[in-house]
Formats: sequence, C-alpha cells, structure tokens
Amino acid sequence: MSDISRREFILRTGSALAVSAIGFPSIILPQSKEKLGVVLVGLGYYSTNLLAPGLQQTEHCELRGIVTGSPEKIPVWQEKYGIPDGNVYNYETMHEIANNDDIDIVYIVLPNNMHAEYSIIGANAGKHVWCEKPMAMDVAECQAMIDAANKNGVQLAIGYRMQHEPNTQTIIKYGAEETYGRVTAIRSGGGFRANHEPDNWRAVKKMGGGSLFDMGVYPINAARYSTGMEPVAVRAKQWSVREDIYSDCDEYTDFELEFPNGLIMEGKSSFGNGMNYLDVDCSDGWYRLRPFLSYNGVRGSTSDGTILSADPNHQQARQMDDDALAIKENRTPIAPGEEGMTDLRIVQAIMDSSRLDEQWMKL
Repeated sequence: MSDISRREFILRTGSALAVSAIGFPSIILPQSKEKLGVVLVGLGYYSTNLLAPGLQQTEHCELRGIVTGSPEKIPVWQEKYGIPDGNVYNYETMHEIANNDDIDIVYIVLPNNMHAEYSIIGANAGKHVWCEKPMAMDVAECQAMIDAANKNGVQLAIGYRMQHEPNTQTIIKYGAEETYGRVTAIRSGGGFRANHEPDNWRAVKKMGGGSLFDMGVYPINAARYSTGMEPVAVRAKQWSVREDIYSDCDEYTDFELEFPNGLIMEGKSSFGNGMNYLDVDCSDGWYRLRPFLSYNGVRGSTSDGTILSADPNHQQARQMDDDALAIKENRTPIAPGEEGMTDLRIVQAIMDSSRLDEQWMKL
C-alpha cells in the first residue's frame, strides 16, 4: 500500500462493491463464468455449520468440493451437497486440484499452523486462495503465502468477515470521513468462556493456540480499520489462570497499541470470560458496536442517537460473495494477504512484549 494512504484505501474498500485503485496480478477466469467453484479445505465446525450453509446463499460462488482427512465425513457431505467423487480430495492429493477446472477457489479452514502450507499448495495449483484468520503463525509464513499467490497470478484473501459486515463498514466510514471528529480513544475486547481439551489445537502453542491468536486478532484489526492508521508500538501482558487447560498458551492477553498521533488503543482477548465490544471515542462524539464480532446480531449506537441495527444476512455468505466478485472483476479483495500479515506482525510484537515484562515494542 505504498502508493496510497491506508485511509484512502479504507475509503475505497469500505463498500464491498467499490473498485480498488490497487492493481492485482491475475490469470482470472472469463467474466462469463456465473459462479466460481469453492473447495473447503478442512471440515470442522466452521466449514460445517457456517461456510457450507453460507455457500447455499451465495450469488457469485458455490460449494463444489472438499478436502478432508476424515474419510467418514465424505459420504455425508456428498449426499448433503451433491459433491461428485472427482471433487473429493485428502491432504495428500490436494495438489491434484490443479487438474480440476470445476474448482476455482480453495478456502483454508484448518488449524493455524497449517494455513501457510495448504494455502501455498492451493496457490501452486493455480487456484485462488481464501484463508481463515489469523493468516498464519508468523510474518515469514504470511510473506511466503503472498509470494506464492503473486507467483501463480491468483488472489489471496483473508477471512476477516467483520470488514464485510454492514455496521462495521459504517464505522470504518465514520473514521475515514471523521464523521464524529478525529478518533481519540479505542477500547475493544474479544473473548468467551472456553473449556478446550488440553490437546485441542486452540490450547496448543505450536499449533497457533491461545486467546490472542483466536480472538485477539479481532480487536487488533478493529483498531486498524477504525482509525485508518497503523500502530507504531505495542505493550502487552499474557497469562493463564486455568493452567490445567492453558499451560501452553495464553488464556488472557491485555495489550495497548500506540498510533502515530499518540492515540492509545486498549485491547483484550480471553478464553476465561466473555467480551465482545468495540468503543470508539472521538473529538465530537462517539460510536460503539456491541456485539462487534458475533456471527450475527452485530449492532451499535452513536452519541447523536443513531442506531446501527443488526443486519439479517448471513455474514459468511456476504464475505464469500464479496471476495468472489473481486476475483470476477479482477480487483483487490477487501482483506488481502497484506492485511493478515500486518496483524501477525502486531501479534508477534504482543508476544515479545509480554515475554519481556511488558516492555513497549516498536513495530
């Protein structure tokens, strides 16, 4: 984004249908292809309960294949969604998608430590890649994913569904246009009371577990899209109370982000208690979203009495349609790989700050 400011970028991408001025390398399909074919890589809760149902509501893409390491799931998915044998893969045969013209997009819905490997396999197969958040384990993996997409002329989009959500897009616009004046403070937290088994990947550090990776990226990303700025320093503390479950990773993370104008954002993530808020104070008022990251029911209010009512539409369907349309129109997606990599740089600094006794870390 060196050629335009982030604020300009947000203004241009605040609407899912806004055409970005940033070019994107592409080998994309002809405009005449009505729906792009999506293969879901990983058939856990998110694919089963949210993405697959969402793909039944999309206008620009549809479910055409699966990649799974659980053979018992295959007949269930085939019967429910009419997936032919030729569109079923496992992790060892996924590269063969390169020979399948029915598949245009791979959606990586795996534990965090597998995101980079399988995103790169998808890109090398010549398919566009959608990857769940957080993008990867570290900045180096993010860069490798971006490089693979660029080398193969395909798009890489990160599953930041909130940036597609209408009320979130409204507050992005408020910040960019300074509707309530300049932003003076941000407070945001994401968390829930979790009881993961000790071998669940969300409780295993080397697999990308912990509240920061799973929930902290929401307030981190919110601070960036609410201000239109990038933080310059971070200070943080990570800890666990229930050591029997979260001895290997953080149950709680508190962090502060400092922005170039001196603004300090207060962020929290948790597996110990519920929190779901984004509060933005401005020089001439305020606005908030509560809840701000739920799968439905995102709603908010402003200091002048404006009510941001919940949007009834399926969030994941909206996100996937937006990203499919970006492919069809050969323009940058709302949340490209660079967006995910920026958040991972902040995540790494948060972990470093906590390890170094809450020192301020420059970004």
